[in-house]
Amino acid sequence: MSESLADKVLARIDGADALYHRLILVTAPSGSGKTEALCEVRESTGARIVNLNLEVSRRMLELTQRERALRLPDLLDEVVGRDDPLVLLDNIEILFDASLKQDPLRLLQAVSRNRTIVATWNGKLENDYLNYAAPEHPEYRRYSRDVRGDLLIVSPDAASR
Repeated sequence: MSESLADKVLARIDGADALYHRLILVTAPSGSGKTEALCEVRESTGARIVNLNLEVSRRMLELTQRERALRLPDLLDEVVGRDDPLVLLDNIEILFDASLKQDPLRLLQAVSRNRTIVATWNGKLENDYLNYAAPEHPEYRRYSRDVRGDLLIVSPDAASR
């Protein structure tokens, strides 16, 4: 019997404490069960799940486009909070909005410095590259192994890294 995605995530949470960036990415295409896995992790850990698109966009409503780009790192930090040792982030697509001119992986690494972050990632690890979206998509990103730095990747179709 294969290990569930939630079990793979749970197995990596304790190991994240040893990393500089305590970031765990749950990588898989849309519709592959990432949100369901986060719900199972929440049930096991009591951690809160944050719908990042919803929470960040609420805070951006009154801001100009320029202010949105400038304030995004602070808004992300505000949404994640400082009190929880473990936070589960779902629906992170807003970080990839080209108009915000941000590096989504760097933003996630920054908020995972003092707490463990488990974030869903619509993409996959392929040939030593971490991809987000399809190459023809405007939000497409590709990170090489050396750019990724300290993070853990969990995927439903492969062994955890």
